[in-house]
Amino acid sequence: MRGRNVFMQSLVAHGVEHMFGNPGTTESPLIDSLADYPQINYVVALHEGVALGAASFYAQATGKTAIVNLHVAPGLGNALGMLYGALKANSPMIVTAGQQDTRMRLRDPLLGHDLAAMAAPVTKWSVQVERADELGPILRRAFKVANDPPCGPVFVALPIDVMEQETDVPPAAPDRLYRAARPDPEGVAEATRLILAARRPVMVLGDDIGRGGAAEAAVKLAERIGAAVWVEGLRHHASFPTAHRAFRGALPFDAAAIRTALDGVDLVLLAGGPFFEEVWFAPGSAIPEGAKVVQVEAAYPRLGYNFPLDAGLIGDPLAALKALQEVVAGTASADYAAGATARLAALDDLKQTEAAAQAARVKKSWDRTPMSMARAMAEIRAATPGDAVLVEETITANQDLARSFDFARPGDYLSGRGGGIGQGLAGAIGAKVANPHRPVLAISGDGSAMYSIQALWSAAHHDLAIVFVILANREYRVLKHNLDIYRQRFGVLSNKPYAHMDLGNPDLGFVEMAQGMGVAATRVTRGEALRGAVEAAFKSGKPHLIEALIEGKR
Repeated sequence: MRGRNVFMQSLVAHGVEHMFGNPGTTESPLIDSLADYPQINYVVALHEGVALGAASFYAQATGKTAIVNLHVAPGLGNALGMLYGALKANSPMIVTAGQQDTRMRLRDPLLGHDLAAMAAPVTKWSVQVERADELGPILRRAFKVANDPPCGPVFVALPIDVMEQETDVPPAAPDRLYRAARPDPEGVAEATRLILAARRPVMVLGDDIGRGGAAEAAVKLAERIGAAVWVEGLRHHASFPTAHRAFRGALPFDAAAIRTALDGVDLVLLAGGPFFEEVWFAPGSAIPEGAKVVQVEAAYPRLGYNFPLDAGLIGDPLAALKALQEVVAGTASADYAAGATARLAALDDLKQTEAAAQAARVKKSWDRTPMSMARAMAEIRAATPGDAVLVEETITANQDLARSFDFARPGDYLSGRGGGIGQGLAGAIGAKVANPHRPVLAISGDGSAMYSIQALWSAAHHDLAIVFVILANREYRVLKHNLDIYRQRFGVLSNKPYAHMDLGNPDLGFVEMAQGMGVAATRVTRGEALRGAVEAAFKSGKPHLIEALIEGKR
């Protein structure tokens, strides 16, 4: 059979249902083959970054290996920012790009370049198929590597002539790999000893807890030991129910601020993440002095990477947290159990105090024009169905969003990793493909939205009922905050304006842009109109964009 048939049949054998892409000439063998494989749905994007961002969120939402089809060197280059985000998010993906005919390699053909070298820095493995005999084995390995913990993207370059070569090497069947390792019993015993000796434990959870189905086990362990629970500052999933009394929120982005948030704790249990992704340098460790550190990870590279450990466990996050909870339950004294109950009661009081503070914040800013971020989030939350999936890229409105919405399960919330903007609108496409029967709400800042605005066309083209809410403050507000922080941290005395950080003159017209790509749109300028606009958008059953004008930096 021809190489292109091996490629397509390999995808079918591995259960691939969707391919995200932006086609080009060197992808002709793949695109021409799609008609023969109707079980694979091609989700087309107008920009390679949108295709890759959508695929990454699809992988996160489903746990399946996402397949992306890009176009030669410029197309791969267009997608590299999103590919970086997918790497940071640990999204299992196989990214392909068509390559020029290998017989022209020495002629420096149009659009030609070393694609494998381009992708290598932001993938787990990057390779070009040199002959059709390699296609089956390379794809088998690509699926394996993409899903070995920690998961991540793999890149495969597909020369057009190789896709048309004949081969006797068939597509490989998927491997049956059982990766859910159980933690070492001695390690569990030592970690339990440290936990039971602590009087103010805290848990910090990464995305692997949500991705690995371990959120419920994390709840049981937190309740058993009376631990406050924090999550990473940037996260893809809600790895712990946000309404739970033990949940404290997201940690900040420098070591000193993290250390302050954890002040007074005597044990830190890190589970399922890189810990920590900082933005600003601060001297010292993020771990408070004297606190013991226990870490649980599915793979060796993360374990003890940034912090010395008192106990480190390699194991499937679900199995490890279950084992800790069971051993603690079987060995904890009555005094320890009473202490855990008292800690949970104190956390409940703190939760109630913070809820009252947010209610007061919303009330205080309720009548502002343009509307406040706090009111915008309250109105959107009131109009959003309880079973909705929220795709979030609000950045400076993130705290108001977190205090307004409750996320009970990991699949209820999706956001981006790595810090690159534009992931929200693109990610909403993948989230809706993954959740065709659930309402999907995408909330994005206006600056972020412009990085992947072409996603609106894909939503219309594939009739994806997504409600897009663009928070339009007409500025890069986060950059203004960061400029203030830079000046403060580096002693820069300045009353200069925020140069090049405003998005006016002319104002961006998101309603007009959406309508030009086939998406119905509404502009909301006052808070009292936002709730009704969001409700109507959901009821329409069609993609709909709402441009909500909100206040800028005060």
